[in-house]
Amino acid sequence: MTPTLNIVGAGHVGRTLGRLFAAHGVFAVQDVLTRSTGSAGAAAAFIGAGRAVAQVADLRPAQVWMLAVGDDQIAPTCAALASAGLFDNATVFHCSGAKASGELQAASRAGALVASVHPVRSFADPAGVAAAFAGTWCGVEGDPEALARLAPAFEAIGAQLVTIDAAAKTVYHAASVFASNYLVTVLDAALRAYAAAGVPVEVARELARPLASESLANVFRLGPAAALSGPVARGDVATVARQQAAVSHWDAPTGRLYEALVEATTLLAERKRRGEP
Repeated sequence: MTPTLNIVGAGHVGRTLGRLFAAHGVFAVQDVLTRSTGSAGAAAAFIGAGRAVAQVADLRPAQVWMLAVGDDQIAPTCAALASAGLFDNATVFHCSGAKASGELQAASRAGALVASVHPVRSFADPAGVAAAFAGTWCGVEGDPEALARLAPAFEAIGAQLVTIDAAAKTVYHAASVFASNYLVTVLDAALRAYAAAGVPVEVARELARPLASESLANVFRLGPAAALSGPVARGDVATVARQQAAVSHWDAPTGRLYEALVEATTLLAERKRRGEP
């Protein structure tokens, strides 16, 4: 018999996974609870299954619970559900990349198995993600029995699972921030610097595009150390100092960013010289 699934918090992540679970028949989506009845109804409609409910008291027991709420709401939401006696013989998981399964202690004390499953991708377009989810990596940790129950469900929707160290969960999430958010910040600095040199915005993007694209391709093909080029990699200290001074004079915050990147890039250059990846 298909296990029942209750979804608490059905934003972009919750509704996307809910749709995938329902479409692949791995879970029978039962109740959907969000901040308002309207949003719960919209989520259930997107998922194509489930009953929108207005409050915790309306929830029915389920075999599996997905808490797709904000990071700071995981522990209090879990505690409220546990206090309502809803976790008997259940498996409870959250989808946060920043918080570990330890946030679900209230569920553990209530006798549930707990885990964290974090899909490593952007969910800005839920319909698009649902259509192209296959191959998505998910960082997982938690009770072995919980992961044994959840792994087949995630694999059925196309996920690839990698076990992570719960004690390093924050560093793990920071890795994703470096690879996505801060990459955007660095490229923004490049585009603004081109603009400061009089380059039109549309031309600046075309100047940066091959540099960024080829650098990324080389990182994933050769490794970061081998992909590194430029004045720091060459040991051109004078050029680096001149650039840092010029950037700091133009824009102090970007100058500090440049300075921080010099130190990190110098360490990477040392790895390159030693032939390390």
